[in-house]
Amino acid sequence: MAKKIITISREFGSGGRSIGRAVAERLGYKFYDQEIIMHVAEESGLSKEIVEKYDEYATHKNSFLYSIAVNAGGDAYGGLSFANQVQIAQSNVIKALAEEGNCVIVGRGADYILRDREDCLHVFIRADIKSRAERVVKMYGETDKKIEDRLKDKDTKRKVFYRSFTMRDWGLCENYDISLDSAKIGMDKCVDIIVDIAKA
Repeated sequence: MAKKIITISREFGSGGRSIGRAVAERLGYKFYDQEIIMHVAEESGLSKEIVEKYDEYATHKNSFLYSIAVNAGGDAYGGLSFANQVQIAQSNVIKALAEEGNCVIVGRGADYILRDREDCLHVFIRADIKSRAERVVKMYGETDKKIEDRLKDKDTKRKVFYRSFTMRDWGLCENYDISLDSAKIGMDKCVDIIVDIAKA
């Protein structure tokens, strides 16, 4: 069965976004990453700035379960933190995009949100620290913060976001259909593999 929706989860600096975009281009699918922010702003009624602030990131105090415990009984948005409003709106938007079909969605717990759909392929992209560090410096430049700390910070925030939203562990192989190491096999080969599976 051909896969109409491909979700890409990725470690920071692994090239997951670039791989996802290349897959979408090869398959003629729509591509959603930062584009989701505007959809979520429209869905939630929150400003683009607020959505960007809480997009894909969380702390233990803005986790979905923490918010429910503190604000027991609120409606879908009332009483919930901005972070949780963004999470709910992201879920609604991702489900709607999947209904339109033929798309690649990067991050935002899309693999979990669409876990019951049989027409999805869920992919995790990883790479070793050295390769990711080199890619991040090349793509985004140096900052005052050590590159290893930047990688750890981004990945930790994604882990917390994913855990708070799904109660599953981010990056755990059983949560995905396939996990690829972009440093070992190369980004182009990652694209080839994903495209081949999607067409099968």
